[in-house]
Amino acid sequence: MAKSKEPIRLRKRKLKDGTYSLYLDIYIEGERSYEYLKLYLLPGTSKEVRAKNKETMLLAEAVKSKRIVEFQNGRFSFKKPTYEKIKFFDYYKALSEQKKQENPKRQNWGDWYSNMKHMEKYETNHAILLRDIDVKWVEGYKTYLLTKSTAFGSRYMKSYGDRHLSQNSAQTYFRKLRACLNKAFEDGLIDENPCRRVESIKGKEGTRMYLTLEEVRLLAATPCRYPDIKRSFLFSCLTGLRKSDIEKLVWGEIHKQGDYTRIIFTQKKTGGLEYLDISPEAEKLLGERGKESDLVFPFMHSISLIEDTLKSWTTEAGIKKHITFHCGRHTFATLMLDLGTDLFTVSKLLGHRDVKTTQIYAKILDKNKQEAVSKIPKIDIGEK
Repeated sequence: MAKSKEPIRLRKRKLKDGTYSLYLDIYIEGERSYEYLKLYLLPGTSKEVRAKNKETMLLAEAVKSKRIVEFQNGRFSFKKPTYEKIKFFDYYKALSEQKKQENPKRQNWGDWYSNMKHMEKYETNHAILLRDIDVKWVEGYKTYLLTKSTAFGSRYMKSYGDRHLSQNSAQTYFRKLRACLNKAFEDGLIDENPCRRVESIKGKEGTRMYLTLEEVRLLAATPCRYPDIKRSFLFSCLTGLRKSDIEKLVWGEIHKQGDYTRIIFTQKKTGGLEYLDISPEAEKLLGERGKESDLVFPFMHSISLIEDTLKSWTTEAGIKKHITFHCGRHTFATLMLDLGTDLFTVSKLLGHRDVKTTQIYAKILDKNKQEAVSKIPKIDIGEK
């Protein structure tokens, strides 16, 4: 006599980070559903890992046994998977809002909203279901980001016209789609993440324009029609602070510690707490101290006015480079490396979480290459 099929089975699914998600595979009256237990088996074979996984399995087996008893006593009611009715954009918007609530100071969640705008342009059916997002849809969206999408927003339209989305922006937005579908997969809302079968968009290394020490001195000696822009930009060149952190800097975050002036602040981009000692030259740009809650740079202008002013100011100084406000941060990094500061210290000064990010500046300013080419002996080329 054939053995009847077990109605409730404990299964596991391998996740991207190497852990295994435990879930119940429920098959009742010809219908299948899944219950994800939010229990995970850790990778590895150490004594601690084995003990932890054993404890997790015992808990999962207990949940399974409870469900079997409920089924046998007629208390377990089968329900069709809820993901069949979930709209993709509703799910994505909810996840975006969750990102904002988790850390409202970080700018990362803003990329979630920008990506949503692009997806709404790509997909005209805004009622599309989560289960209908397949490999073909994902491949189509990838192609759209790389070939058909344009940067949007009043600033872009005013400054650049109908500008195509950069490859790095396309990479960022595609990552948000991947993260969304990864979460849906881990929550048991979809049986497969279609993004796993589509190659990611590769980023493109951009040019990081910066000023030399001589050019910074030239700018400092050149009048600027907006002194507040001059003061804040030079402050960025001497501290490496982003515009977003300069414009929210208050006097309560600036402390005198012996011979040094230290800024203790939270990075707007990463949400990380930073301790930054600044030079006497940077301290001069702070001006007269105000109340603890007063802004140090209260007259920050719009980005379009800032960029227009930087363009005319650098031209007046005889500098033939396209300089944006963020170039102040690049300038600080290259100045530090040029003056002999080690890479790890520069990484800490910039507030980078990973020294690999700082290595980009070491590539820009490679003294070993400079020393190498300087060793080429003099050659009598002759006159033309």
